[in-house]
Amino acid sequence: MRNEISETLYSNHYRSLVRLAGLVVRDEPTAEEVVQECFIAFHDGWHRLRDETKALAYLRQAVVNRSRSVLRHRGVVERIAPQPGADMPSAEHDAITRLEHGEVVTALRSLPDRQRQVLVLRYYGDLTETQIAETMGISKGAVKSHTSRGMTTLRSVLEV
Repeated sequence: MRNEISETLYSNHYRSLVRLAGLVVRDEPTAEEVVQECFIAFHDGWHRLRDETKALAYLRQAVVNRSRSVLRHRGVVERIAPQPGADMPSAEHDAITRLEHGEVVTALRSLPDRQRQVLVLRYYGDLTETQIAETMGISKGAVKSHTSRGMTTLRSVLEV
């Protein structure tokens, strides 16, 4: 039974979970790793799942939490890593610049983490406010507040 549910979840939701993680961590290879790790942990921790109907919600929350961990780790690495000289942009900089050509994606990345995560879950993940609240471990009111603030900021940034 466990394998059947895991396989079904994987085949039906893998791409949407990668898309979700990718919008949070900002690159697809890392997003794929995050989702793979979450599925492995889910499979290994199956016995702790009390309600099988909440398996997808559990996976979404695991993906968001693990994506946040990746972002925290990146922040630490960026603070302690030596910076290239001002006259010499890094290869990563060139690659990131090419990926960030879309105005909306760029504007999304300028938002505070919570607002960006809520908007990504809502508009890219197609989750309801209730599902977002469960996934992020916040109240439904906080979801509404982050959505409103994020959309206001996006509108002002994109109208300029």
